[in-house]
Parts: sequence; C-alpha cells; structure tokens
Amino acid sequence: MKPVIRKENVEPLFTSKYINVFDLQYAKDCHYYNASRRTKDRLAAIKTDEEFRAMLPDAVTCVVIILEKEQEPKLLLTEEYRYPAGQFLLSPPAGLLDAEDEAAENPILSAAARELEEETGIILQSSDSLNIINPLLFSSPGMTDESNALACALIHLQDLSMLSQKGAIGSELFHGFRLLTAAEARAILKSGKDTDGTFYSVYTWAALMYFLSDLWR
Repeated sequence: MKPVIRKENVEPLFTSKYINVFDLQYAKDCHYYNASRRTKDRLAAIKTDEEFRAMLPDAVTCVVIILEKEQEPKLLLTEEYRYPAGQFLLSPPAGLLDAEDEAAENPILSAAARELEEETGIILQSSDSLNIINPLLFSSPGMTDESNALACALIHLQDLSMLSQKGAIGSELFHGFRLLTAAEARAILKSGKDTDGTFYSVYTWAALMYFLSDLWR
C-alpha cells in the first residue's frame, strides 16, 4: 500500500514568491523534502488520485518544427541563459502556465501559443498546427513536483525574417536561434552536447527525440 501524505502532515520549511520547500511527513518520524513552485494547497503530493490525474502542469515546452517551402524540416531551438547552470543552453521555447492560461479552454495550448510569440516571434496562422504531445511530465520527482507539458508546433514560414526574441520578459535572456536539420539534430543527440560542447536539458533531449522519431508527421 502506498504512503498517504495528508495536508496536515506537510510542513513549510521555506516560502518565497518563486519557490517553496516542504517537509512531506509520510509516516511517523519519516520525512521527505520537496522543492516546488506550488503553494501548500496545490502540491501534487496531497492530491487524491482523481485530482492528480486531472491536474495541470506548471509549464509547457514546445517542440517547434519549421516547414519552409522546398526545404527539409528543421527543429527550432533557442540559446537561452539558464541561471542555475550559468550557461546559454540549447533549449526549446518554454514557459509557465499563467492564471489566464488556466482559465482558457485549453490551458496548455494557450500557454504554448503565448510562449511561442514571446520567445520566437511566431504568431500561429491557419496553415500552422499546435498539438499536445504529453499533458504532464515531471522534471525530477526525486526532489520536486515541478512538471512540463510537451506541445508540438508545425510552423509554415516563407522565410525566417519573422523570428525574433524581442518579446523576452523578466529574467529571460536569449542569444539567438538554432535551426537543426535531422542530421544535425541526430549528431547533437548522439554526442550528448551541442556543437559548442555544452550540455543541455532533458527537455531538449525530448525535443530532439520527438523530431527525429517522425511522430510529428
């Protein structure tokens, strides 16, 4: 039988605007620590099975595939500064679900469309498509309940001039785009590093895998 963590057995250890740390007491004198973006009332650990299966992710990551006329498909990634790593890392466009997204008909796709516009300048057209790949993936359930949905955007462009990172907000810091052919994506996937020899995140790995798997076709 799985342990049950009750709300009254969750003790806040650190609380701030952006991150919280909780002591999850799952049995007498048994403690597990969780760093979370969520408040105590919204923690995944205290949800019922039904609530857990219906919960929304914290954020959405977009696998963006660019389809130019008479060109082979390309995976669009960004060079985004990731503060904990202290490096510009090869990254898919991504961002948190806002309260406005949670109130939308499809919260995940609402957030995905907004993040695409902010981080790439792409505004979806009727010829484009945006679909959910996976509704919720945990980043690292050994230390956090943070989660991302995965969405796929198929974007038809006449040229690349519309791509822009001027919509970046807050602490977001970008240093250009990478447009990868299948051969280039495969080389990065196999090496475990980008072309500059820099490591990348598991969500970049997922974007590379999804692109190369042809599941998007």
